[in-house]
Amino acid sequence: FSPGLLVVAGSFAAFRLLNRGLERLVPPPPSARRNRWKWRNIWTSLAHSVLSGGGALAGFYLHPEMSNDLVGTHPPGAHSLVAVSVGYFLEDFVDMLCNQKLHQSWELLFHHSVVIICFGIAVLLHQYVGFALVALLVEINSIFLHLRQILLMANLVHTTCYRLNSLVNLGTYVVFRIATLAWMTRWLFLNRQNVPPATYAVGTVGMAIMTPMNIVLFYRLLRSDFFK
Repeated sequence: FSPGLLVVAGSFAAFRLLNRGLERLVPPPPSARRNRWKWRNIWTSLAHSVLSGGGALAGFYLHPEMSNDLVGTHPPGAHSLVAVSVGYFLEDFVDMLCNQKLHQSWELLFHHSVVIICFGIAVLLHQYVGFALVALLVEINSIFLHLRQILLMANLVHTTCYRLNSLVNLGTYVVFRIATLAWMTRWLFLNRQNVPPATYAVGTVGMAIMTPMNIVLFYRLLRSDFFK
């Protein structure tokens, strides 16, 4: 029984407990009380983004040599961080499935399914942990995406805080989401001879799904926050 699966299970339980207790920790404003589960869901996602995005950035900062081998080597804790993220994405998948209609959440459910499969391979095989850590750099932008949703739900759209967050969100989107996914796609292409066919297929399909989804989201953000 893989110790990584224990971390996944523990992470799932921890994020589930956090989700249940967040309404007391961060009470929803009047404008968000009609959708309490969404308020809790976004704050839970924000907690994961801070943990995983910050952890991934710290990993590459403290261990720059890891970028030379994204397949077989990784610093202590990197494997656990990926396993924690699998637990979170499983928890978020279940949370949306139980509380939101399928036609409203199918894009995120599909996204989470791809991430769970790709990260799950890294956790079970103890391979490609570095590559998964690169993918977690995307969560740095997710911090500001979640803050944007929180500000929207709190009816704080016409504030300096929202405008500032929109600018930072757009900048981190380009650097940590679009550029990161492009780099990962390039890495897969250049290393296709060194990656087993099945793993290469999973990674390629994952990138083929994630890239257009993120381009569409980028367009939606531009249209909503800058080109109204």
